[in-house]
Amino acid sequence: MGERKLLDRVRDEARLRHLSLRTEETYCGWIRRFILFHGKRHPREMNAAEITQFLTDLAVNGRVAASTQNQALNALVFLYKHVLKIDLDQIREVVRAPQRRKLPVVLTREETDAVLAHLSQENRLLASLLYGSGLRLMEAVRLRVKDIDLARGEILVREGKGEKDRVTMLPRSIRAALEVQLDAVQRLHNQDLKADRGEVYLPHALERKYPNAAKEFGWQYLFPASNLSVDPRSGKRRRHHVSELNLQRAIKKAVAKAGIAKNATSHSFRHSFATHLLENGYDIRTVQELLGHKDVRTTMIYTHVLNRGGKGVRSPLD
Repeated sequence: MGERKLLDRVRDEARLRHLSLRTEETYCGWIRRFILFHGKRHPREMNAAEITQFLTDLAVNGRVAASTQNQALNALVFLYKHVLKIDLDQIREVVRAPQRRKLPVVLTREETDAVLAHLSQENRLLASLLYGSGLRLMEAVRLRVKDIDLARGEILVREGKGEKDRVTMLPRSIRAALEVQLDAVQRLHNQDLKADRGEVYLPHALERKYPNAAKEFGWQYLFPASNLSVDPRSGKRRRHHVSELNLQRAIKKAVAKAGIAKNATSHSFRHSFATHLLENGYDIRTVQELLGHKDVRTTMIYTHVLNRGGKGVRSPLD
């Protein structure tokens, strides 16, 4: 059984379990590296010892972060458990690298305004959704037209982290900009339809269940890409959403132009969203729901970065 055939089985299993294309590619990449590391031996011929050796090499020689090492282990667990159907007892002794819990980088309101001011119109609107609605980067670029409810002031986040749906707030201050964006998407979609295009990717089996839904305006991406691209799974030529890399690069440049020394990224807007809500006195359970955290302890980390000192306690000197 060749490596190519094995990776095909990995892809089939990933799609059966509705894993994202990014996760599928990541898992295939780690499995390929694992096989090459051991001289192209088939994974069936290896067990916990070879897995530990591979992960140790990543940490010692590759100097990868703990999260990267654990990502590689997740890929191999997926391979053995779901593809090869091998009992996980063989790899129970593999120890996951402990992750250091770092405090999130949070921008002040003034710093947030300064970064937004240095972004282009579309990137500013996207970043405003990260900060004003607490969206993750991929949640923002994957928004569909039907996910925006201007009348109710809500955003429906579909299949966020952990494949969970949630509702969050839509900032009043960007409603006008969103209306302009929706008009632009409508015009672009009409042009695509006239050119016998206009299809978008639909999740899971919706494309088979609703054959015409892919061309409906409501399913179009709120931030469509400027050019068509080929879907790597179906081979169809479609209009995808904008690349998240463009926004990441734009924010990095904007942070530098604003003269901010913090190591702020696109995710810092989400961190700032949570911290500023807690500063305003909102209940931590409410913030948890808006962020889509499964455990309130994940949300509790933001109490450590409030302007009132550690754990939100005010200094006796003040």
